[in-house]
Amino acid sequence: MYLSRLLLNPRSRTVRQDSVNCYALHQRVMSGFPTVEADGEARARLGVLYRLDVEPRGNVWRLLVQSRVEPNWRLLPADYLLTAGGNPACKEVDQFYAALRAGQVLQFRLRANPTKKIDTKTLSDGRRRNGKRVELRTVEEQLAWLQRKGEAGGFVPLQAATRPDKVAGARPTDAGGGAGLTFGSVVLDGVLRVADADRFRETLIQGVGGARAFGFGLLSVAPAR
Repeated sequence: MYLSRLLLNPRSRTVRQDSVNCYALHQRVMSGFPTVEADGEARARLGVLYRLDVEPRGNVWRLLVQSRVEPNWRLLPADYLLTAGGNPACKEVDQFYAALRAGQVLQFRLRANPTKKIDTKTLSDGRRRNGKRVELRTVEEQLAWLQRKGEAGGFVPLQAATRPDKVAGARPTDAGGGAGLTFGSVVLDGVLRVADADRFRETLIQGVGGARAFGFGLLSVAPAR
């Protein structure tokens, strides 16, 4: 597995356009993998997860991209990245993931799209009718969602703070315009304990929650301070 860190140029018009259109940002990230078509299947096949972190203090725009294969960022627009040394950076994380052990305490960050299904029913003929998916808007619901994801994903959240993120927009639903797609977004920061190392490694690779093609689900971890 590879983890890339790209420091974006906040003065770039293209960067700003991509930052408010999650479909455009998806295409931009996938352009780092020029041998495949930039579609949802390619993203899953290559294990691509990504997150754009914008730090208002210092005006730092940092794009993190995890993938199974080493990307090639030379095809990005000329003004897309800052010209700082070592940018972009890419490193292998297999050794770090392999060393994870049950009981280990780690800091984490996750940009998530917490949702639940409602109105799911069993019909009279025994068929299951899928309900619609709705966003979880309260802090209590979002933290409970994280707890459930941890139980399934081999980790226990010990501390977690949420902060609302801007709602990420996508392209209109048709060529003539339309409302387009939107995703509710929340950033979760905190501390977790690894409960099952094998399941947790799989969670790090596969991501957490839905909308992973649109900048959600990358669980970043580091040794706790």
